[in-house]
Amino acid sequence: MNIVVCIKQVPDTAEVRINPETNTLIRDGVPSITNPYDTHAIEAALQIRETVGGRVIVLTMGPPQAESALRDALSMGADDAVLLTDRAFAGADTWATAYTLSKAVQKLGADIILCGKQAIDGDTAQVGPEMAVFLNMPHVSYVRKIEEVTRDSIRVQRLMDEGHDIVESTLPVLLTVVKEINNPRMPSLKGKIAAKKIEIMKWAASDIGADADKIGLKASPTQVRNIFAPETRKERKIFTGTLEEQVDTLLREIGSLKCG
Repeated sequence: MNIVVCIKQVPDTAEVRINPETNTLIRDGVPSITNPYDTHAIEAALQIRETVGGRVIVLTMGPPQAESALRDALSMGADDAVLLTDRAFAGADTWATAYTLSKAVQKLGADIILCGKQAIDGDTAQVGPEMAVFLNMPHVSYVRKIEEVTRDSIRVQRLMDEGHDIVESTLPVLLTVVKEINNPRMPSLKGKIAAKKIEIMKWAASDIGADADKIGLKASPTQVRNIFAPETRKERKIFTGTLEEQVDTLLREIGSLKCG
């Protein structure tokens, strides 16, 4: 069984910068981390492997520096890693990203594809479901628990606003997971040493047979018109006293605003 985990290296939220010409995130030279939701996807994949066997392959698209995120996944216990890196991929929106990842998955072959529910830099939660469309396979989003998995099927709990659904699907299938699904394991020293020795496959657009008209910024239907930081509001009041006194003061302030 091939279990493919799509991960993303995202800028540290304290170091986010925007390219004023393309309105895209500047990633080169910026401290980065593995998208937190994706670490839960890696852990879920490892647990599935422990149950039914197979191989866990981590896949990401990004600049050469994204290799470090793949090394982290390998140190957790993943078997193989693929880095999609090509200048032609730069500036891709969710649609172009999903297309590119899906072409790589087709080359790898996958029984189960796992993604974090969303990336913390874009927060769209679109790439996973879009990949499923490109791959023409069923998908289940917001998975909080994997109840049972066999060579042919899987049963999961899908997080809902109130409670959860139980969903069964045949394989292959794509799942996006939430943080409630597990607690990701910490890499061992042995795992870190082993990860340094594993060769990471690096694929360009030509290696996955990607259509040049469907990748990168020029193929992205989503165009950002403007990005700006919200204005800082300097008006603030700090209430002192006991909790009851602070609440009374707050209520008087709210009352005066309504009267005004």
